[in-house]
Amino acid sequence: MKNRLLAMCSMMLLLVAPSLVAQQDPMVGGAAMYPTKNIVENAANSKDHTTLVAAVKAAGLVDTLEGSGPFTVFAPTNEAFAKLPAGTVDTLLKPENKPMLTKVLTYHVVSGKLDSAAIKKMLKEGHGKAELNTVSGGKLWVMDHSGKIMLKDEKGGMSTVTIADVYQSNGVIHVIDAVLMPN
Repeated sequence: MKNRLLAMCSMMLLLVAPSLVAQQDPMVGGAAMYPTKNIVENAANSKDHTTLVAAVKAAGLVDTLEGSGPFTVFAPTNEAFAKLPAGTVDTLLKPENKPMLTKVLTYHVVSGKLDSAAIKKMLKEGHGKAELNTVSGGKLWVMDHSGKIMLKDEKGGMSTVTIADVYQSNGVIHVIDAVLMPN
């Protein structure tokens, strides 16, 4: 009887363990995101964030986002960048446009580690809305829309968090479906 119970417990652990690992290291862009790696290290492994990583490099923000933080990054996917008017990304990546690129990228970053629980607490306290100050000096507005976290930028554009709480050694990433634009 004792051996059967031990065998059953072992089988249950084998069935449950993979799902625990999956929760701990979520997949983004086909790659596991490890909480022991920093924002840049994890983003560089995501096939969905190659445009963002190229932009971070072009803006000279790698060292900053590899720093201790903590940071909350709202990370647009390649598809999000593709929604911008034709030629926008190429124009932003030109060396002469580095200040504008830096402003756009730092508009996606908030100081501190705001996971979805912290954001939902802010939303509750703000009766469904909250205002965030970005590293660029701009403002973002967070809303709950049918249980999904939505962001509104200074130009009125909207974005949805599609993958929340991707923990990093220096903060947290929330994957979003549109590029946020500052004034």
